[in-house]
Order: sequence, then structure tokens, then C-alpha cells
Amino acid sequence: MAIVAVSRYSTESNSGAPTRYIEHPGGYSVGEPRERPVRLVVWFDANSCFAGGWFLKENRQVLILGATGFVGKRLVTALSEQRIAVRALIRDRAKVNGLWSGNANVELIEGDLLEPASLRDALHGVDIAYYLVHSMGGTSLFSNLEYAEKDKRAARNFTTAAEASGLKRVIYLGALGEAAEDLSEHLHSRAQVAQILTSANGTSATILRAAIIIGAGGASFEMLRYLVERLPVMGCPRWIDTRIQPIAIRDVLAYLAGCLAHPETAGQTYDIGGPEVMTYREMMQAYARARGLLPRLIFRVPLLTPLLSAYWVDLVTPVPSGVAHPLIEGMKNEVVCREDRIRNIIPIEPTPFAEAVRTAVSEETSGPGVRGC
Repeated sequence: MAIVAVSRYSTESNSGAPTRYIEHPGGYSVGEPRERPVRLVVWFDANSCFAGGWFLKENRQVLILGATGFVGKRLVTALSEQRIAVRALIRDRAKVNGLWSGNANVELIEGDLLEPASLRDALHGVDIAYYLVHSMGGTSLFSNLEYAEKDKRAARNFTTAAEASGLKRVIYLGALGEAAEDLSEHLHSRAQVAQILTSANGTSATILRAAIIIGAGGASFEMLRYLVERLPVMGCPRWIDTRIQPIAIRDVLAYLAGCLAHPETAGQTYDIGGPEVMTYREMMQAYARARGLLPRLIFRVPLLTPLLSAYWVDLVTPVPSGVAHPLIEGMKNEVVCREDRIRNIIPIEPTPFAEAVRTAVSEETSGPGVRGC
């Protein structure tokens, strides 16, 4: 199988083999329209897969670390649907609950980035890996105080194993935010991981930097959904007027998959974002409009600290304070694309914010905004 970047109007590959478009990956719920095709065309042959400038033999795979996460599980599905052989690193096979069962293109392998010995088998026979891991996720503020150190340790373990295995490429989904702007610990941690991954000898890193990702199940989106749906009146900290550039999950997946097909993205860092730049206040109101809700009354409470905000979010949303606190602390930093070079390489049509919200809500199965809840 081969993947090439061509015009959306192409009808056949340069080998004469039949082609078909990769639909915009992401959100594979039943009945979801896929009206925005990525400008990538796939053709199949029986012997090899061309990915990111490397010819992968039939028994070579793409490794996805963080395969059961918000982005990772969608990427596993998107790539495997294109008959790309995927190896998914998971901590506990028993907790996967049959995910991808019967999918011949997906191999599950147990391992932990904090246990270096477990990475040897995961990287065996792999040329390209996606690094979609971060350690944030404690159920309380006090159970997850060392996530930044865990992130760095995991990244170092990975680069050491990658060098030993001869891994050729790693593609990392990081975060927007400029180092000169007094980054929060969460954003600083993501930047440090990017630096560690780019330091690996013999492994070329592609870094994609994104702000809030709009998609069902993402922590930032769930915070937004619950707050706007449940609270017509909100008192918020000063970060409510910080600028951001949210991006739809299907656009993130399109860029991730697209980097696999473009060797020129190796060794590069790209900012990725949606078509709109807005403040958090404007984003909340835009969510309300997309959902047909009345405008929310939002006012600033200067003395409301990130710590208090995290506990407040913990009461109103299903996002635990151990996750909410790092995210809220990061809201003081402007996260806006400084460049858009990747659109010249992977020229997708960015998904409007309102459309991304409607798609995400349509995929939800519980909570506010879902019929019967």
C-alpha cells in the first residue's frame, strides 16, 4: 500500500493503480457525515507501504504510543482503515475492552514508557512512531503533582529505545505556546518533551503544536461543554480574555496522517490550528450559538485563582481536578499559531469551530446536550 500527496481532483496514481480518497479521519460514530475529504489519495499494492519517505516492507508497522487516548485511539482507527499496519502500545490489554478486536491491521502490545525494558519489543521492526503521550491525568491535584517529571522521563526512555532500535521517524503532537511568555507547567512540559524527542540520534522528529482540540472525550472540550451547557452565568478568572486557536479533532488527525505521507515534514515543527482565533470568552459564546443556547453571562472575578477554578470545574464537570488544574493554569498563555506552513504541504480545508462543536456533541453518549440526559 502506498500513500501519496496529490490534488483532490486526481483520479489515479502514478503507477496506474486505482485510487480513493482518505476521508477526513476522526469521529467514527455511526451516521457521521464525512463531507471534508483530506487531499490525500491512497492506492494499494500487495507488497509495500510508502510512508513518510520510507518504504516499509510488508511486515513493518507504524507504532502508536498513547493508543488508547483521546487522539490515539482515533488515529489507530484512521490508519488501520487505510490498511496501514499499526502496532498500538497499551499498558494493560485487559482494559482495552475489545477495542479493535478482529482488526487484522492492528496489533496490541503491552508496555510502559516508564519501564524502558518494555519498549524493546514495541519498537522492533518499526520505522515510524507516533508519540501521543502525556502523564497528566490524576484524579486529584495531589495525586498528579509529578506529571511533568514523568513526561520527561518517559520521553528520555523512548529516545534511548528509539536510538537502539534504529527508529527513523517520530511524529509528536505537542502544544502551542511560546517559551518567552512564562509558560504554565503543563505547556512547558509539552515543550520539553518536544526538545527531548528532537534530540534522538538517528531519529528525525516532526512536531505538531496545537491548542484546544474540539472533539468528544477530550478533556478541554468536556470542560467547555459542561460549563456552557450547565451554567448560564459564569464568574471566571482573568484568563477568560486570553486568545486561543482551537482545532477540530478530525483536522488534527488529518495533519498527523498527512505527515506520514510527506517526507519533507521530517525534522520540522509546525503550528496547527482551526480557522478562527478567539478568546476563551468568545469560544464559550460561540459554543452556545452552535448549540442553539442563549448567550451566557460571563464576568471576570480577578481573585479567582487556578486552584479554586480547578475545584469549581471538578464540581461542575466530569474532568477531575488533577487534569483540570494544569489545563486551567495553561489558560493564562496565548496559544495561537505563529505560522501555517503545513497548509502548503497538507492543504486540508480547516473545520469551522461551530461545525467541530456540532460534530463533537453528536458523538457524545452522556452528559449535557445529549438527548435523554
